[in-house]
Amino acid sequence: MSVAQDAAPAVEAVGVAIVGGGPAGLAAAEVLAADGFDVHVFDAMPSFGRKVLLAGKTGLNLTHAEAYASFVTRYGAVAPRLRAALDAFPPLAVIDWADGLGAACFTGSSGRVFPRVMKASPLMRAWLGRLAGLGVQFHTRHRWTGFSDGQLRFETPPGPKLVRFDACLLALGGASWPRMGSDGTWTSILAAAGVEIAPLKPANCGFDVAWSESFRDRFAGAPLKSVTATSAAGTVPGEFVISRHGIEGSLVYAHSAALRDALEKDGHAELVLDLAPGRSETRIAGDLSRLPAKVSFSNRLRKAAGIEGVKGALLREVVPDISSQSPQKIAGIIKALPLAVARARPIAEAISSAGGIRWDAVDDGYMLKGLPGVFVAGEMIDWEAPTGGYLLTACLATGRAAAVGIAARLRGARAEARSSGSPGP
Repeated sequence: MSVAQDAAPAVEAVGVAIVGGGPAGLAAAEVLAADGFDVHVFDAMPSFGRKVLLAGKTGLNLTHAEAYASFVTRYGAVAPRLRAALDAFPPLAVIDWADGLGAACFTGSSGRVFPRVMKASPLMRAWLGRLAGLGVQFHTRHRWTGFSDGQLRFETPPGPKLVRFDACLLALGGASWPRMGSDGTWTSILAAAGVEIAPLKPANCGFDVAWSESFRDRFAGAPLKSVTATSAAGTVPGEFVISRHGIEGSLVYAHSAALRDALEKDGHAELVLDLAPGRSETRIAGDLSRLPAKVSFSNRLRKAAGIEGVKGALLREVVPDISSQSPQKIAGIIKALPLAVARARPIAEAISSAGGIRWDAVDDGYMLKGLPGVFVAGEMIDWEAPTGGYLLTACLATGRAAAVGIAARLRGARAEARSSGSPGP
């Protein structure tokens, strides 16, 4: 055994320990430091906000500009639990916050809100600079491995380290994009401590489809534009991409929770596609009927329904004998093409994750009921949302809500200590 392994862990005492340097953790740090608390942020990676930086390479979607009454419904069944946090930091507050960091925002045609520079790095630099100016202390390459006698235990390059704290926030993310630091290993640590955990699952993810080899080789990477897709999630317009494994892209992500849950419940799921949303089934059938029989099937699709390229190939892939069907049958298939999906892509490829700490284990101040003084925020908790700014807004909002809970607990402890004449945190 090495000398480093034999040596007793180094011990450090801090006020508030925040484990995880993503948006939820940094949002909490900002609130607490501005309130005068001693704040230390620990992260396993060599820098902070890496997932945000990666997501923001082509435009950081901060939030969404739709009416707030609609915005809060995007969180599904858990919206009532998230509501207080979102009310305290709604989309307009997110925009004001970003503006304050020099990241002036604009709203795209879809309602998504982005910094005008379309990059995350300027905002992250300004944010980290603001936090440093407030006195936040940052600790990189600190991998959290659990608790030891009420202290946080970390593995660091020099060796193991224990951190005593007055209050602690865990903001370690879910299990998507593990190379950015959110690998979900915390689930086993908290489960061992008696915290109830819902299994982590991919969210906003692609799906496997059993493509033929010829279709996959020819069309992998091809986009399907101007379509609508229907599942239990409703009917949504947009576009998606054919991948070597199946399908991915914004339109698929909008249906991912419904498809994933159907696969888990029933063992099968399908996305129903309208490949010609601007034309009625009656019109397409009539236009097909009027074309001479000598016209090739490809030209019939193009002239009657505006379908060509990958759309036409997809029709043949899903319904190999479609060219022999009646005009009415073909029109019906074009307007409601059932695309069966086999399974969700692995969680490591997903944009976000569902599952995590069950809400029953968390009090209204975001503290774990079974671990007094330990708070949680962000994707560690069992909620999910579609892409479009909803994910980042809720991470920021829950981080700030947890900070409020931490501040209230510490102030309460100090007041109790003063009344009893004993030293407090």
